[in-house]
Amino acid sequence: MRLPDWAYRAVWLWPALATLVVTGIQPDRAPLWRDELATWSAASRPVGDLLRLVGNIDAVNGAYYLLMHAWIAVLGDSVLALRLPSALAMAGTAAFTTVLGGRLFGPRVGLLGGLLLAVLPSTSRFGQEARPYALVTLLAVLATLLLVRALHRPAWPCWLGYAATIAALGLANLFAVSLLAGHAVAVLLDRRDQHRRGGVPARWVRDGVPARWLVAVGAAGLVLVPLAVLGRSQQGRQLDWVGRPGLAALVGLPGSVVQAGIVGGLLFGLAAVGAASRGRWGAVLGLTVLLPAALLFVAGQLTPLFVPRYLVFVVPFGALLAAATLAPLRLPAALAIVLAAGVIGAPEQAALRRTHESPRTAPVDYPAAVRIIAAHRQPGDGILYAPRDGWAFLDLAIAYYLPAGRPRDVLLAQDQVRRADLWATECAQPERCLEPVDRLWLLVWGEHADPLAGVPASRADPLRARFGVDRRWTVPGLTVALLTPRPARR
Repeated sequence: MRLPDWAYRAVWLWPALATLVVTGIQPDRAPLWRDELATWSAASRPVGDLLRLVGNIDAVNGAYYLLMHAWIAVLGDSVLALRLPSALAMAGTAAFTTVLGGRLFGPRVGLLGGLLLAVLPSTSRFGQEARPYALVTLLAVLATLLLVRALHRPAWPCWLGYAATIAALGLANLFAVSLLAGHAVAVLLDRRDQHRRGGVPARWVRDGVPARWLVAVGAAGLVLVPLAVLGRSQQGRQLDWVGRPGLAALVGLPGSVVQAGIVGGLLFGLAAVGAASRGRWGAVLGLTVLLPAALLFVAGQLTPLFVPRYLVFVVPFGALLAAATLAPLRLPAALAIVLAAGVIGAPEQAALRRTHESPRTAPVDYPAAVRIIAAHRQPGDGILYAPRDGWAFLDLAIAYYLPAGRPRDVLLAQDQVRRADLWATECAQPERCLEPVDRLWLLVWGEHADPLAGVPASRADPLRARFGVDRRWTVPGLTVALLTPRPARR
């Protein structure tokens, strides 16, 4: 079955629209999760305060935060507004993936690859998240498309665009520059392929393909080296929660990246066949998937770095290789397999729209906790958070979901903006800070029968001495308690 001419010309449009439709289903149903609260906290600050922040932590996301700062200034900071750039970036990724597949393997592969990408759970997950991963994926595919064009027509404007895109890719996520391992293979195999076609390596050398690629990469490196140095100095604090990966983590990587085990296994299997059967560019795309994964695993043995979502930028290349395996089938049969992949991933699609936490069975419902506090608060109430120094960001959640009229943060000594950090500083003597409060709200991470059991002893002891638990509520992932003064002893 041959596609009509108009479909060939606009073949990229259908995967882009499909991605917008899929990511547009309940995009704001899941509450902002911890990383997204960090995005909001950073991007909503004045530029000067934002730059001070990235000097202390999260420098590797500084460019994304600046982009989101400008976005928020125009469209606001609702959940939908915060996540919309990622949805648009994923739609752009699907379009570029289709174009790349069409250039390398033909329009049918491009179309199938773009549509397959659209229905993957990872596309919805990162297309509905206020973090840079969708933008990183877009830039990775664009950089590869520009490299293909530069290899075909090695003029300096092509290489300049490629260098700029690699620099932007690194600014969005430094690890994504590992994409260059696959690109280096592409440059080397391009020479070998030309040699087989009739001794054209002279043109390859005369046009300066290897030199121009190295210059482009070097120019991007000049931009990224200072960021890498600063990011490395912050790594211990920023990734202190990351453990060393074992063999099970490596085996489960396709499912972790695609956000669904069965779908990840299916994609990996189809992609392996495509990599083995599609010649030079099949091998290049296969290595563009495998080499970053191997680098992440090896680096994770040496330093805290193994975070599977850092590899989401390789998913479009896997989708294209899988599509290359499906392309010889009749188009209805190939599309049916793409649809089947979407159906298999439907349970994960539904789950990620309830929560972005991992595992999906452990949601954290910040809005539900806020509704309880808002319904029962009184003037003069205070609030206390436990923990305050971890990655729960309970105070940021309350600040976001209850922007006006929230209880006073009684232990606050220095807020995040003044501290140029993602965390606030609490007063060193909680007994004194608690003195002017008669009613105190307590928001604790986790669900506890005794809310004070989740509070550090240095805070819990003065609380027990003065307050008793008047009421307690639990919502998914959180405990909310109202503390009132104990009756005076006679």
